[in-house]
Order: sequence, then structure tokens, then C-alpha cells
Amino acid sequence: MSDSKSSALFERAQRVVPGGVNSPVRAFRAVGGSPVFIAKASGAYLFGESGERFTDYVGSWGPMVFGHTHPKVVAAIEKAVKNGLSFGAPTALEVEFAERVTALYPSIEMMRAVSSGTEATMAALRVARGFTKRDVIVKFEGCYHGHADFLLVQAGSGAATFGTPDSAGVPEAFARLTTVLPYNDIDALRALFESRGKEIAAVIVEPVVGNMGCIAPVPGFLEEIIALCKKHGAVSIFDEVMTGSRVARGGMQARAGLVPDMTCLGKVIGGGLPLAVYGGRREIMQQLAPIGPVYQAGTLSGNPIAVSAGLAAIELLDDALYERLEAASARLERGLNDAIKSTGASACVQRCGSMLTLFFAPGPIRNWSDAKQCDTKRFGRWHAAMLQQGEYWPPSQFEAAFVSGAHTDEDIDRTIRAAEKALRESA
Repeated sequence: MSDSKSSALFERAQRVVPGGVNSPVRAFRAVGGSPVFIAKASGAYLFGESGERFTDYVGSWGPMVFGHTHPKVVAAIEKAVKNGLSFGAPTALEVEFAERVTALYPSIEMMRAVSSGTEATMAALRVARGFTKRDVIVKFEGCYHGHADFLLVQAGSGAATFGTPDSAGVPEAFARLTTVLPYNDIDALRALFESRGKEIAAVIVEPVVGNMGCIAPVPGFLEEIIALCKKHGAVSIFDEVMTGSRVARGGMQARAGLVPDMTCLGKVIGGGLPLAVYGGRREIMQQLAPIGPVYQAGTLSGNPIAVSAGLAAIELLDDALYERLEAASARLERGLNDAIKSTGASACVQRCGSMLTLFFAPGPIRNWSDAKQCDTKRFGRWHAAMLQQGEYWPPSQFEAAFVSGAHTDEDIDRTIRAAEKALRESA
């Protein structure tokens, strides 16, 4: 679906912005057609440039856990704006924000604020390398940790391989310092540590994957990452940019009862503004300048407007919100499963908290090898049919959808009816 205003804007954008978008997935190339340009948002809804309304399951890729333009977040931003936009100097707000985050996440004894998830993961891995005095990073196939050079790598099938660049412009020498394993493969992880444990600086993981669709960890997987890192002197890093304060108030680590060495946060923790965090054990974080040898800086880090939004967002993370998120997400999961059954579609639904994915494959989906078996062409047809009915679903088979506290039962039920119709039309 593309209205005339969006089509005209996309045509203009392609002349001055690569691909017409400032982030690749927005181009709709994975689903066909051209993107809808959004004019405004409120609660569970997006409104296109022509005024059409969509029920939103992208939620700005996760942060809108309580819905768009929540009045308390907007009020906090408006108050902060009146005091100035940026100072490049310390503020009391930064201190309060750090105190609130460290209280929310026991794994974070000290933290630094940055402006994006990419910055957070890049800096966390630099600190881990400085702390361990080692170079090798371990990540998992299908997990996305931002666009730093040494993280844009892919793996061979099965066993661990040296990374090869997954993007032009990434030197092979950088990629060789990153080793990639299949997600949820405990045996491969153990074998790697047995053979190369003394070289490994850190293991970074999405504790629930959102960037190849919603894939939860198998029992013992996250626990083994933490245990092996501790045994071999490496640093365990949970990239909770997406899951932090989304699948539980304290992220997946709180949901699973785990304490990694370091944590990266973004999305929800910034209330939707450009704000992210990395932090962890005090002895690791004290490696940072000005008190340690690892350098990281940012003029806009801890920006007073972003921090104000983050503080307001943290205040909204109460039990009632998470009860609503669980109820609404479970309702959507049940309805989608019923729609799959009634249409006979070869598909499955996977959910963790308020993250979920409708995979066009029988399932279960445990890793990238499973995920890439999905019928992406049918997903594209289904996505187009959903958009025609006013349902804004992530424009990629390999991205998680997000439910917010603003979604009503009526919204969910309307989405389920649309999904069933779209399943029939996309067959």
C-alpha cells in the first residue's frame, strides 16, 4: 500500500537519501512496494501523510512499550526543552538517570549514557577488550548488535568460523577478530571455549533475538554463556537494547534470573528518544577514561532532553503495564495461532513477553538456519494484505513485532481478523 503523498515523498527522498530512507528496513524492499510516510502517532496508532490510520506493531522498533506520545513523557520533554537543548557539561538529570538504571538492573554497577544502541555495543566490547587484554569477540548468527565494523559479520554453517564481512566497506582483518556461532548451540559454544578460551575477550548475545524474528533462548543457553565466560576470564554481555524493560522491567536478565558481566540498553530506556546505555561490573567500567585507559566520548551523551524522556519512561514501568502487555500479547498469539489453524497455513507464532513473530515456516525456529527456511515471498504478500487493512506490521520476516500497553482488546481482535484474511489472500 502506498498513498499518493507517500509515493511522492519517496520519489523525492530517493534523489537525496540513499534508497530514499535513513535506515534500510524502512524501504520495504523485503516485502515489496514502497513505504508509508508517517505524519504523527498516538497511543497504538500511526497516521500516514494522507491521514490514514494504522494499528502499529513496530513501535519505533521497540521503545514505545506504553504507546506513542505518552503524556508524561511528552511533558518531561517539554519541561526539559525550556531549560536548554544541549550543554556538553554534566547535569543532575544524568546522575538521577544513572541511579535509576543501576537500581533497575543489578548487573549494572556503573554505566555510561550514549546516543544509540550501536554506540552502546561498540563501547561495551571496547571496554571488554581493554579489561581482558584480549581481542576475539564471539557473537551468534542472526543476532544484530549495531553497525560497527567488527560486528557486521556472518558465519559458515554449523561449527564456529572466522567471521567474513557481511557488508562492503568492512575490512576482513576486522571481521577475523569476530567468531560467529549458531544461536542456541550450547555444544558449539563449549567447544569454542575449549579450543580458544584464552583468546576470547567477550561473548555478546541478544538474550531474546529480535533481529531474525523473535527467538527465545533454549534452557541453559544463557546460563552457559555466563558460566563459560566466568571460567575462562571473558566478559559476558547481554545486548538488551531491544529486550531491556520490554520483556520485563529489568529485561530478559530479570525474567531469567541472570546477572551478566555487562549490559547494553536502548529503546525503552530512552522513552523513544536517541538514548542508550552500557554498563556492568564496577571493575570493568572503571577501565573507562578519565579514570582508565579505554577511551569513549560523546558530546550528546546524556543529553538532558533524552535523559528526561528516559526518566519519565522508567516511572511508567509499573506492574499494571506488564500485566497489560502480557495479556494483550497472549491474546494476539492465541488469535494468530487460531488463524493459522483455520487457514491451514504453514506458519508458526513465537513470543516472549510483548515481542512476537509470525514465521512462515512450520517451526519451531531456534536459530538462523531454521529462520532462513521461511517463505519470505508469502510473508511479503501477507504484509501487503495487512497494510491494506490498516495493520502496520514490521516490513521484514526477520524482525519482531511489538505490542504496547496502549493496544486495546478491540485493537488486538481487529488485527487477528485482518491476519486471518491476509493469510487466505496470501496463499
